[in-house]
Amino acid sequence: MNDASYLPILGRLPSGVFVLTVKQGDQTTGMLASWVMQAGFEPPMVSLAIRQGRYLTEWLTQKSPCVLNVLRADQLALLKHFGKGFEPNEPAFSDIPLNRDPRGVPLLADSLGHLELEIANFVDSGDHRIFLATILGGQLNSEGQPLVHIRKNGAHY
Repeated sequence: MNDASYLPILGRLPSGVFVLTVKQGDQTTGMLASWVMQAGFEPPMVSLAIRQGRYLTEWLTQKSPCVLNVLRADQLALLKHFGKGFEPNEPAFSDIPLNRDPRGVPLLADSLGHLELEIANFVDSGDHRIFLATILGGQLNSEGQPLVHIRKNGAHY
């Protein structure tokens, strides 16, 4: 499509701001995620999109454990911290208070809440990989408003 007149309204589709935490073997990491949506009631599921080429797309295979941490509106420091991204062996959780789920996946101790996920499947969609994940558990940690992201242009984050 050559006509880009849709980009301003596409960017205004609101999305939450989340930190996806992942464990593979003895390694753990986290990344900022904003393209997340509920994708089912029974079983409860969410979908999340990760840009192709990020090493986490290789960590997330069927049955992979991960956690979706929901950020509060006042957690801009965590947005900035995880927004920069991390190399595969770079520590992602320096000075971040953590708990662990029963599988050992990091939980951000001060988040609004979290969902414990298991990857069910994925499909490649242009420049992103869309993961479908089953919700195994979760917890609301505090009352408050979630951090919401609205872009000015639908062509980039």
